Formats: sequence, structure tokens, C-alpha cells
Amino acid sequence: MNQLTLKTLLDAKLSEGTLHFAGQRSLILDAMALGLLRKELIETLGSSAAKGLLTRFGYSHGWRTGESLREHFDWKDPEEGRRAGGRLHALQGIVAIDPLPDKPGPYASAIWRNSYEAEQHTLHLGLSSECVCWSLTGFASGYLSYCHGRAVLCVEQSCVGRGDAICKIEGKPEEEWRKDVREAQRPLYETECLQATLQELTHALKKTDRKLSARRKKLARYGQGSNDRDGLVARNSQMIRVIELARRAARVDSSVFITGESGVGKERIARLIHDESPRAGRAFVAVNCGAISESLIESELFGHKQGAFSGATQDRIGLFEAAQGGTLFLDEIGELSQATQVKLLRVLQEREIRRVGENRQRSIDVRLITATNRELPVEIERGTFRRDLFYRIKVVEIHVPPLRDRPEDILALARTLLLNLAERIQRPMPELSPEAADCLTLYSWPGNVRELENAMERALVVGDGQRMELEDLPAEMRRGETPKDPTQTDPRTLEEIEKAAVLAAFEANDRHRGRTASQLGIGSATLYRKLKKYKLPTL
Repeated sequence: MNQLTLKTLLDAKLSEGTLHFAGQRSLILDAMALGLLRKELIETLGSSAAKGLLTRFGYSHGWRTGESLREHFDWKDPEEGRRAGGRLHALQGIVAIDPLPDKPGPYASAIWRNSYEAEQHTLHLGLSSECVCWSLTGFASGYLSYCHGRAVLCVEQSCVGRGDAICKIEGKPEEEWRKDVREAQRPLYETECLQATLQELTHALKKTDRKLSARRKKLARYGQGSNDRDGLVARNSQMIRVIELARRAARVDSSVFITGESGVGKERIARLIHDESPRAGRAFVAVNCGAISESLIESELFGHKQGAFSGATQDRIGLFEAAQGGTLFLDEIGELSQATQVKLLRVLQEREIRRVGENRQRSIDVRLITATNRELPVEIERGTFRRDLFYRIKVVEIHVPPLRDRPEDILALARTLLLNLAERIQRPMPELSPEAADCLTLYSWPGNVRELENAMERALVVGDGQRMELEDLPAEMRRGETPKDPTQTDPRTLEEIEKAAVLAAFEANDRHRGRTASQLGIGSATLYRKLKKYKLPTL
């Protein structure tokens, strides 16, 4: 071990343009370049295939390194070679290793500090749902397998790249791992990994396509259109313009400010913008600013260093870092304190964050979308919201209208929500009775889409599963006990009531003009004129 120093291992021949490390020609590569290569592999091949390639690369690198060190230093004891591998990685600047107490047999257990893989994955792709030190794990498996002359399988137990406090590795002979671990890990080291991944992806795509086809048929059966996405039903002209504006805003990276009453679907609009943007493959992180206490909001947004305050037992990344490369959605931004507003403004100006308790600035690449149900211009006049921050976040403003102003959307949206809920709890999709459809259309929905979703879930649970009747809806809706909305001072006009009644009957009869006209007690020609007047389908 004492022989392993940069002086003994490194041999640079500048005149020849070569560098030898431990007797083998080596290259010095920038960690950022390797991180960008990793990003390209994941975005081109998918996470599973990229993981297999990088793990096998690491395994080959580890095996070859073992051969090289043995030729260079001629150790006799495999344990000496095992310890040399950790020292070598530290000298190469790849990772620092803190060995944990050994267990009997050729077994390895260690903590990795400053893993370049975890660092680069988080930087370019944000936090992962799995451990990400793939080539390092492969290297350890290959190196230990060579040293001990038998198949040694290393598995990462925790990883900074998925938000854990440390990266921890365990390795032991392959046969000593549980069967499920072996079966999950071994394909990563096989040459057929990429082919198997592609076959798996093909199978998954076919399965997904079948599900989508079945869903499209259901939506068509219940009168839903192909433009409905994730509950964003748009029959109303105002809502159609909202979605069109959201899709145009998605093409650029400007900050978006979404306003509207509570429950209208501001987060769904934010998700649509993210899904239609070039950042769609990255993280979408949503947080309700009003749900986090003032003492914790700065740590949640920007992260903190271990020991920065009482209870900070480990380093933690904030929401800005978690959304790196993707989109951060700050709902109820009007709830932020003046102090936090100042820090947020600086982040938006400098595109850098600083964790609580640190002096180091960290660059961020995040698209910010904010939302509120408050009137921020009023809050600015009161002195509770900063004017400069308001203009910084309000580059593109999107106002989502309340559900009571979108009567054309109510029944279509109700059917979409019913379909989603029925699929989730594995129950049949019920039909809407004419009485239930009338009630839904005439109710003013102070809780907007959120209230409608709750009403549909209740009706699905208490109903018989075949047909939604009036009595399946909440009692206050059946009695017409709509809480007074302070923003709606004028009653609806006779024309609006008539339009709602016609629409309810038309939808309740599956858009059949003959049955609708019969139920309303009017002629088919009269119904045709009214549908044309209301700009509804007449065929």
C-alpha cells in the first residue's frame, strides 16, 4: 500500500504525448465531459440500457486495473490487492473510500465519499429514484472478481444521487447474495443486456399502446375529445385559449405565472407546460409554499449543510437542485415572507443558489413556474409582496377561469374524472343519469375542479357502479346549497340557465339529438338551432 503514490504510479512522457498510470497508458478526462456522456446515453438509450453499458464498462476497467496492479507490484495476498484498489481510486480522483469492518471471506463493505458519478448525475439529470454509481459499482465487481479469482458481485445500498446522505457499497461472492438480488444485478454484466433492454422496451411500448388504444375507445364512447390531456378538458373557449397559451409558453424557457381560484387546476397547467417543453425528460418538482413553515422554507428551497441548524444531521439538497435541468413549480407563491422573496429574487437573477450554512454558490438550470390564488398587485400595494419579484416571475401570465365560467366543460370533465377514478379502483365506468347531469351543470362549483373530482369519487363509491343517480351526489349539491362566492355577485341570466340545461340533457343522452329534444320537450329543428347557437356539435 505504501508503494501506491502518484510518484510511483504516474509516468508522463510529454514529448510523446502519452501518460502511463500503473504501467498502462491512461487518459485524463474531465468529470463534466463524462457527466455529459452519461446524460447523452440515458437520453438516447434509456436509463436501463445506459446503466448496463456503464456497469459493464466499469467491470472491464476494474478487471484490467487488477491485472495491471498485479503485474506492477506483484502482490501475493488478495486482501492486499483489495485494499490497493481503494487507494488507487482515491489517487485517480474518482472517489474516496472509507472501509467498513470486514466480514469473513472475500467481502467488501465501504462508504464512498465525493463520488463523481453521483455528482454528475445530479448535476445533469437531477435526483434519481435509484442508486447511480453504476461504473463505480461495476469497477468494484470487476476488480474484486480478479483479485479473488471468483465472481464477486458489488451492490450499492445507498447513494447521494438519489438523495441519501452517503454512497455505500457492499460486495460478496455472487452465490452468497439472495436470488432476487442476483437476478436483478447479473443482466447488467452480460453482453445481451442492451438487446434484452430493447426487447423489454418493445414489449412495454406494445403494452402501453394497447392501454392507450383501449382508453381512446372509452373516451370516444363517452364523448371525450383527443385534445383532453390529464384532466385538462377544454370545450369552453376561454379554457381552449388557456391551453393554447400554455403550449406556446412551453416552447420557450421564460418564467410562467399562473393565476386562478383554488382548485381550478393550476398545477395541471404547469405540468402541461413542462410535458410540452424541451425539459420534459427531466424532473418536475411541485411544492406548495403555504404548506411549509417559515423556519424551514429556505432549507426546503435551497438545501442545507450538515450542522447548519438544530436538526440538520446531514447535508441535504433543496428543491432547486432536485429540479436541476427540469421545472420547479412554486404554488401559492404569495405566501412567501419578504425575507424569502429577497433570496428567491437573487436566485432568479444570478441563476445560483447557496445552501443554508454554506459559502459555496451552486449553479442551477431550472425553469420556474409560479402560481397563486391571491391578487398580487393588491399585495404589492399592501407591502407584503415585492414588486421586483412580481415582474421577474410574471413574464408569461396565464389565468385559469373558474369552473362556473366553463359550463361546457363540466360534464365532459366529470366523465374524464369518473373514467380515471374507475380505472384506479378497478370499477366499471357508470353512466350519468339526466337528473345527475342537470345537477352537475347547474351547480356553481365554488371548489372548482377539485370539488368536482371529490364529488365524482363519492358518487363512484356510494353508487351501484352502473349508473350515477342524483342521490349519489353530495347532499348540498342536490339541495342547491352552493356557498356564496364573493366574486360572483350577479345571478346567471336566463340564457345561461337555458344553455346549461340544454348542454346537460345533450350530454346525458350521449349527444343523441332525438332523445335530447324529446326530453326537453322541443322539436329537433329547435334543438339544432340552439346547439348551433351555443357552438356545440350538431351531428
